Amino acid sequence: MLTHWKARAHQLKTETFALYLVCRDPRTPWYARLLAGVVVAYAFSPIDLIPDPIPILGYLDDLLLVPGGILLARRLIPPVVLAESREWAAALMAQGRPVNWYAAGVIVLLWLAVAVWLALLIRKYLTV
Repeated sequence: MLTHWKARAHQLKTETFALYLVCRDPRTPWYARLLAGVVVAYAFSPIDLIPDPIPILGYLDDLLLVPGGILLARRLIPPVVLAESREWAAALMAQGRPVNWYAAGVIVLLWLAVAVWLALLIRKYLTV
């Protein structure tokens, strides 16, 4: 049973990476790119709607929102583009875990911006 869940998790990662590749394909309609981009950003971002430390609910959003978003995005993407992106994603994942330093940098900058904003907010209310 554990191997089944690991296989499903790997399939979900590959499908999410395929959606990332779909976003970069010029044959994908803008509305499908937008939805796929939101799903990929949410899946790869450490920021969740419901924080993971909250028992059960913390992982429920990951178990429902990401697969649901993938299903919806797949309906909007041309089948040829999706098939090619899946093949490309599987090939890249087989070579090793793909790393996008640009996306990682954006996420780190977002976290830093939130930390600075919170620090300024705390400073403002502590000095009043």
